[in-house]
Amino acid sequence: MNAPAVALGGFILLAYTLEAVTGFGSVVVALSLGALLMPIDVLLPILVPLNIAMTGYLVGRHWRLIDGVLLLRTVLPGMLIGMGIGYLLLPHLDPLPLKRGLGVLILWFAARELWRLRANAPAPGHTPNWVVRLATAAAGICHGLFASGGPLLVYALATRPLDKARLRATLVCVWFTLNGLLTLAFLIDGRLRPALPQILAYAPLLLLGVWLGERLHHRFEERHFRLAIHCLLLVSGTLLLSPWSLL
Repeated sequence: MNAPAVALGGFILLAYTLEAVTGFGSVVVALSLGALLMPIDVLLPILVPLNIAMTGYLVGRHWRLIDGVLLLRTVLPGMLIGMGIGYLLLPHLDPLPLKRGLGVLILWFAARELWRLRANAPAPGHTPNWVVRLATAAAGICHGLFASGGPLLVYALATRPLDKARLRATLVCVWFTLNGLLTLAFLIDGRLRPALPQILAYAPLLLLGVWLGERLHHRFEERHFRLAIHCLLLVSGTLLLSPWSLL
């Protein structure tokens, strides 16, 4: 492997370890870092199928913790509709302003929550269902555009009574479902087959990432877990706004 390929492997290991800890963030982190090395349209058919393998394992291991009512009634319907809209709109839109807007929203949310946690302020009140559904649909659109709907979905679920284990299990089930459909779309539009050698080459890194992530997840206290999630959001938003992370 050449130097860029080795560096991309390091980014993938970091990003997928973080997702094994928190339940989201692998694609947006790996995508933003990997944009230093190769175009986004080349990266996505590599990163999305890898995400299926990792989230599939985590779903199989922790399926009893999934909040099925929240998943089936609220999250998946909005995310699936939004993802379809985003996937269909992508060829007709200039993605750079959309990506910058997403970065600003993520930074605002992460900074607000980190300040609240630092000041030990009370948690925000229960968000109305229509706001959650709207934010979930917006997360689906972002996922259709960039395969990176995690930050907005975490925002949508911020006031739901989920502990760290249930939140992670529910999130990875969402990504397993949506990224499975995206991979099928990549297969149909011809982008998956050229990426298969890279997918197979990087697949062993998932084993190490999941092993590390599972151990780190159980070492976090609930408050520290929330801090880790919002620090990851802060990093993700910064990467989306960085001048070298271009679509």
